[in-house]
Amino acid sequence: MIRPLPREKMTSRPPQPIGDLLGELMARRGFARVQAAAACENAWRDAAGPLLASQSRVGSARRGVLEVIVASSLLAQEVGFQKAALLAQLKQRLPDEGIHDLRVRVGRIA
Repeated sequence: MIRPLPREKMTSRPPQPIGDLLGELMARRGFARVQAAAACENAWRDAAGPLLASQSRVGSARRGVLEVIVASSLLAQEVGFQKAALLAQLKQRLPDEGIHDLRVRVGRIA
């Protein structure tokens, strides 16, 4: 048989603000990462332009390095040529991400 705790040992916490609870829930479920990934994808599309954006996609962003997957080695070379301009535009569009470099690799764009 389970005995209830005496009243003096029970501690009641004051209610938490709903904003704190929602923030904690979002962090636990990974919604913040999903939103950050969507922001990176949108910023990449804006910075790269329609032609390059249609042949590439954004991978992960870790420690200020944004991974970009492109459809061919020719596009990887083109991103390399435009790297400084692309980084400047990404820094302007995503100041909180702290992106300072691009890692380009050839892969599947699907």
